[in-house]
Amino acid sequence: MVSATPPAPADGRRVALLTLGCARNEVDSEELAARLHSDGWQVTTDGEGADVVVVNTCGFVEKAKQDSIQTLLAAAETGAKVVAAGCMAERYGRELAESLPEAQAVLSFDDYPDISDRLGAVLAGSAIDPHAPRDRRELLPLTPVRRAEAAVSVPGHGTPATGSHSGTPAPVPHSGTRSAPVEVDEHTPAHLRPVLRRRLDTGPVASLKLASGCDRRCAFCAIPAFRGAFVSRPPEALLAEAEWLAKTGVRELVLVSENSSSYGKDLGDPRALEKLLPQLAAVDGIVRVRASYLQPAETRPGLVEAIATTPGVAPYFDLSFQHSSETVLRRMRRFGSTDRFLELLGSIRELAPEAGARSNFIVGFPGETRADVAELVRFLEAARLDAIGVFDYSDEDGTEAAGLPGKVTAATVRRRYDRLGALADELCAQRAEQRLGSTVQVLVDSVDGGVVEGRAAHQAPEVDGSTSLVAPAEGGVDLTALRPGDLVQCTVTATEGVDLVAVPEAMISAAPGVAR
Repeated sequence: MVSATPPAPADGRRVALLTLGCARNEVDSEELAARLHSDGWQVTTDGEGADVVVVNTCGFVEKAKQDSIQTLLAAAETGAKVVAAGCMAERYGRELAESLPEAQAVLSFDDYPDISDRLGAVLAGSAIDPHAPRDRRELLPLTPVRRAEAAVSVPGHGTPATGSHSGTPAPVPHSGTRSAPVEVDEHTPAHLRPVLRRRLDTGPVASLKLASGCDRRCAFCAIPAFRGAFVSRPPEALLAEAEWLAKTGVRELVLVSENSSSYGKDLGDPRALEKLLPQLAAVDGIVRVRASYLQPAETRPGLVEAIATTPGVAPYFDLSFQHSSETVLRRMRRFGSTDRFLELLGSIRELAPEAGARSNFIVGFPGETRADVAELVRFLEAARLDAIGVFDYSDEDGTEAAGLPGKVTAATVRRRYDRLGALADELCAQRAEQRLGSTVQVLVDSVDGGVVEGRAAHQAPEVDGSTSLVAPAEGGVDLTALRPGDLVQCTVTATEGVDLVAVPEAMISAAPGVAR
């Protein structure tokens, strides 16, 4: 509850949004930025000089939680009021507030639609009672197709505000200015739909949130309990946001969710993502669409074909394997095996031989044996993945795995983690070397002091390495003329671990609005 003290006037108030964790959190922060901006707040990502610092925390694993705590403590040292939001705040609520007096408030996802009210109350010195955490899966109907009817706050989905002060935020139309609310129905074209988002950076890549939550029950994962059941965003809303992002200079859309391969199941169309991909790729200004967070058990042949063969869609497969031993996967409450996963990768490469593939793996899960590790090694050596993330298992509050027998000792987990991590580095470097001499399409991300960095289709932002462009010996594209957002055809000439070095040969699509 917020006390009766009225919030201070909005004019001149400055809020800093600091975002930790995954790309989904980044989208949530940009929705909060839109809500606050529409109420007159000055929104920044720099905590210096801010009246309030909102830390959008990550609560996935222990290291992420520690990073969130350290960021909150550092924010308190600026002298600003500090507010904890995001996954860690949602997951722990009152417990976090009691253990972290440096934060003036700990907010739930339910507070997001009224974020301006909440921050105004914090500035006025009012106390906001922290929430008692609850399983957010219980807030939505069990039947997926009934979830659209539920009035539940879902971050990143543009839920309207309900507070008396802020009211419904003025939508952000495609011009980027504020306007009066408009009536929207299923017949409203994308370019007329309001977009509740304000970008916090100016790069040529942006995430687009397909859905939130997850209906899977993986034994090691706590995310569904605090993110809730799976809810898709309507295709019309996604197309409207894609058009708006393109008008802000975005050239690549990265589709994010907890489980992108489930998109549409609650809309009554399990093939919705296959249909959406070419529509997004056709948005004027967008040159690449990248899907992420795919579950192998739900990656149907039609979806594989759509990702591998649709023009403008990166032939890139971010597959959540987690392990390859069938025994371990069953204990994780997941499906698959080494042979099934290799068959899936084979079907991808039949359609797109140069397709990129990445995955994450957990070592040391309860009950994991030497034979299970050997099976995982067999898979990794045969899979030819471009990027491999290795994580050492640790118990997470509220998960089934925390109570499983057969715990692997910490020393054994560390040995397996070190061994698999070294193997992953070696295998990914070998995979990069296999691309020597090949032609790749590189989206330029940055140009700094003559250094041009970008990413090929098999390289997602932040996690999969990058491509450095070097001047051609003769002909080709003038390196000094390249700008962020340019899409360039290049030839790979060298590798550095997972990173590539390439020579630009031809301009495929120049970033618009840039003088050459």
